[in-house]
Parts: sequence; C-alpha cells; structure tokens
Amino acid sequence: MGLLSILRKLKSAPDQEVRILLLGLDNAGKTTLLKQLASEDITHITPTQGFNIKSVQAQGFKLNVWDIGGQRKIRPYWRNYFENTDILIYVIDSADRKRFEETGQELAELLDEEKLSGVPVLIFANKQDLLTAAPAAEIVEGLNLHTIRDRVWQIQSCSALTGEGVSVRRQCLFWQNSLSTGLNEKCTPPPNFGS
Repeated sequence: MGLLSILRKLKSAPDQEVRILLLGLDNAGKTTLLKQLASEDITHITPTQGFNIKSVQAQGFKLNVWDIGGQRKIRPYWRNYFENTDILIYVIDSADRKRFEETGQELAELLDEEKLSGVPVLIFANKQDLLTAAPAAEIVEGLNLHTIRDRVWQIQSCSALTGEGVSVRRQCLFWQNSLSTGLNEKCTPPPNFGS
C-alpha cells in the first residue's frame, strides 16, 4: 500500500512514469535512501555535488527519482527541478538536532513554492538507527508539520543505512486514506509507526 497507493490515485493507469523529487539538507541520507529504494549497494556513497537520477520499477510504475544535493550553495537551484513533480520526498537527519531549525525553514520554503502547490510530501525521519535520533513525533511537533493543510503529507521513521522503513511497498496506508477522506485531516501515524 502506501506510496504505491498514492501513485495509483495520481496516475489513472499503471505503466506510467512518476517524477519524485528527493530533497533535504546535506548529509541527511538522501542518496543512501535512493540507493536503498533502488536495491543498490550503499557501501560507497559520496556527497551529491549536483544531482542523481534513478529509475525504480515498482508494481507497474516507473519511479523517476531526482536526488538533488543539499549543500547550502546548491539549494537555490532546487527550484529548477520543481516542474512536473508528482511527489516530494524530504529527508531529515533525525540525529542532527542542531539543524532542525534550518531543515524546517527549508521545508517551509518548499511548501510555499507555487510549482509544488498541492504536491504530496513524504518526509523521511532518517537515521533512526542512531541513539541520538529524535522520534518522528518529536520532529512533527518541532517543525510544526501538523499545520500543513494544503496537501497530503506523511512522516516515516527510517534508517537508510539499515533499510528499515525504506521499502517502497511498505509505505503507510495513510496515503490512500488521506486521498480518499480529504486533505484537512490531522496526520496520524499508522499502527506500525516507527517500526
């Protein structure tokens, strides 16, 4: 269900391409997450200096994932990739509490972008394998995510390093429920939230 459910709602017929924009601050784990989604080796990952594009096949969908570098000097160029985005995936380093304010500001700016208006957002609270990681619920409160009312959104605890919470097939029932019941309902985690 989950991500695939939203894809089915967005695209009337399978075998269609879906454009996913993968953003977040530098060192949040975006490229590791992308390689996990693509079932690739994650042992040698270097910081993304520009962008990576991967196509992932998932139950009749071709997911074209654009992984854009998150360094401060690259972020102004993110807007060049907004056009025709079907889903925004935003990755947060849950263990880097010093940067929560910065990542919150970047996410808020993305949500205000006209070209991303109404685009569903999947937020990965990454690095949950670290003892210092903030739980997803704390991130929701700290970044005021509960105030998002103009789009479907979800936060998903994960560890891109271990692969826990990353599987395309494992995404939450939330997506399907949100699309069928409306956008203004409070985001609540699924029963297996954080597992």
